[in-house]
Amino acid sequence: MAMLKSSFALIALAFALCFTMSIGSYEYFKFVVQWPPAHCRVRKCTPQALQQKIYTIHGLWPSNYSKAVVYNCPGSSFQNPAPPLEAKLKISWPNLERPNDAMFWALEWDRHGKCSEQTFTQTQYFNRAHEIWVGKNITDILQRASILSGRQKDYGVIELAVRSKTQKTPLLRCEQPKQKPTQKPTQPTQRTQWLHEVVLCWDYHAKNMIDCDDTEATCQDTFPIDIL
Repeated sequence: MAMLKSSFALIALAFALCFTMSIGSYEYFKFVVQWPPAHCRVRKCTPQALQQKIYTIHGLWPSNYSKAVVYNCPGSSFQNPAPPLEAKLKISWPNLERPNDAMFWALEWDRHGKCSEQTFTQTQYFNRAHEIWVGKNITDILQRASILSGRQKDYGVIELAVRSKTQKTPLLRCEQPKQKPTQKPTQPTQRTQWLHEVVLCWDYHAKNMIDCDDTEATCQDTFPIDIL
């Protein structure tokens, strides 16, 4: 009888774990900022976005070390932030591709934010992202290191500039120009890549920074990186 109860307990535990996994489990956060000039080189942007010269938030993404995707979890519906927070997000987290910023926030909440709802309410989630953007000002960090628009830098130089200020390893993501079908493949010595995103990693509660896994970088460290 005791063995039967034990078996039921194990089954219940396994079911609970599976249910938890099904609604989205995560181990840490990726805080992602994007450089509008690079983003708008490969995507259609609003006139306002074309004038942006600061790194803006792409998202605060629950992630895990197995690299399994954590997104589209069940949870509460998006509600437009209250005016004080909304005004802040319009600066730190604008929609580069549409004139409606709330559309972008809703997309990010539905796709990523809900997966951290066991940790943050919606207001806390957006507020924490804005706090990180202010506290770890990538625009300022890179400008102080002379990593400016129109310059070309090696991966290690950009990584060191961020690491020296945050004490943690960031992740760099690049875009590359799309070649026309009639073009011959670009020779390795001529490869062009544009710095698009800088990723900072944070612990489960998004309180403390941790090292990112730079093997997930999309920028190549064998070629220089253009800052558009």
